[in-house]
Amino acid sequence: MLKDFYTLNTLQQIAANTYLCTLTLNAEHPIFKGHFPNNPVTPGVCMMQIVKNLTEQITGHQLQLTQMLNVKFTALINPDLHPFLQLSLSLQTQDGQVLVKSDTSYENTITLKLTNSYKILS
Repeated sequence: MLKDFYTLNTLQQIAANTYLCTLTLNAEHPIFKGHFPNNPVTPGVCMMQIVKNLTEQITGHQLQLTQMLNVKFTALINPDLHPFLQLSLSLQTQDGQVLVKSDTSYENTITLKLTNSYKILS
């Protein structure tokens, strides 16, 4: 999912269950041609999928979203102006579930604060 939408540049564990990721959005991706023409904005659902993808990569499990506990979009992400994003993820695994608290930002601007719960499928 989201093939060629972004490139993961770094993924590092910075503390127990806490990770820092950097990625570059592909401003030429077809999603941006329709969202929105001549003024691209990264769709929120794509940002939420990136968090899920990264969580699956970190845990090594296939996950299914079970609950969105907190989702706050605080700034638009124009991939032409701000293609480089930083994500911090804190994970807690218990009873076959992964709780993820994540912040997404560019430069000093927080764009998304997210807390989701995922069921471990495999």
